[in-house]
Amino acid sequence: MTTVDAAVEISVLRRIERQTNNRRAIRIWLGVVLAVLFCLVLVGGATRLTDSGLSITEWKPIHGVVPPLSASEWDEEFKLYQRIPEYEQINKGMTVDEFKTIFWWEWAHRLLARSIGLVFALPLAFFWATGRIERRLKLPLLGILALGGFQGFIGWWMVSSGLSARVDVSQYRLATHLVIACLIFAACTWVMRGLSQHSGDPAPTASSKTWAMVLALMVLFQIYLGALVAGLDAGLSYNTWPLMDGALVPGDLFVQSPGWINLFENPKTVQFVHRLGAYMLFATAIWHMLASLKAAPHSTHARRTVVLFALITVQAILGITTLLTQVHLHVALAHQGMALIVLGFAIAHWRGFIGEYPPETAIEVQS
Repeated sequence: MTTVDAAVEISVLRRIERQTNNRRAIRIWLGVVLAVLFCLVLVGGATRLTDSGLSITEWKPIHGVVPPLSASEWDEEFKLYQRIPEYEQINKGMTVDEFKTIFWWEWAHRLLARSIGLVFALPLAFFWATGRIERRLKLPLLGILALGGFQGFIGWWMVSSGLSARVDVSQYRLATHLVIACLIFAACTWVMRGLSQHSGDPAPTASSKTWAMVLALMVLFQIYLGALVAGLDAGLSYNTWPLMDGALVPGDLFVQSPGWINLFENPKTVQFVHRLGAYMLFATAIWHMLASLKAAPHSTHARRTVVLFALITVQAILGITTLLTQVHLHVALAHQGMALIVLGFAIAHWRGFIGEYPPETAIEVQS
């Protein structure tokens, strides 16, 4: 090896080491983002379950960080709340102290939403300015940042639906808000997983990657259905399982006209469809696991199918318990948090069949 060749090799090794360190730093950053997102979704769930989401009736992206600090400011905030239908029709006679309870849930949710913007944007700017972000990651990370900004608008769009003609927010807008949050969570997981080392095991079957993708999409769709259930308070009725209204397939599922509207606005139908989605997800996870174990029982991918099935099983148990306890706050929050965990693992499992991002230095050397 010549002196020039040795120098080139040393340079490449140093660049690979630097890239490895940069990837580790970005993974840690994205891990923190995922943790804050997880907390944000849980607080959002608690805000919904405690009927606190309409307590702040104005959108103040900057000034809204500071809560009321004096009795007069609390009175002013409370008077704004007294103008909306929820107060007039549901909470009329509420005291300021009772109002504070629901206010703090919504304020905490908005504060976390603002915080996640800083937790994502500031490190992104630093990594970008110092050249730590690989070219292939720049557009995806900018896309996540843009989606996060759009989510802030969607949050207010959701709240505004309950400030004039309704006593709660639109279930359509609530589902949109939650799904976008899940898309941000999934995108961060996808990028972080791509920066991690992957197993060299081949896929157990030719269709393993496809079914992993299907499972991830089914989890996301099931979360959407769950948001419709929450938006309609559908979990507060028909609190038996496996029977629903005394039957496996209850009647009066399509009493509203046109028929399709029942899938979105009939609490009974929406809850039944959510149950069906859970059964289909459970069955697909079993099939995916058994096919993988049969084809390659000792592979990393097969072991992950077992973990995914176990997580989905726990989530199913939490869902049933939430129903039987008539949406007990802690159980319902555990159900919502577990949904994110299942989604994150399903995305990581799917990403595992694609492999990690190849080092840019290696690509450059080959070219």
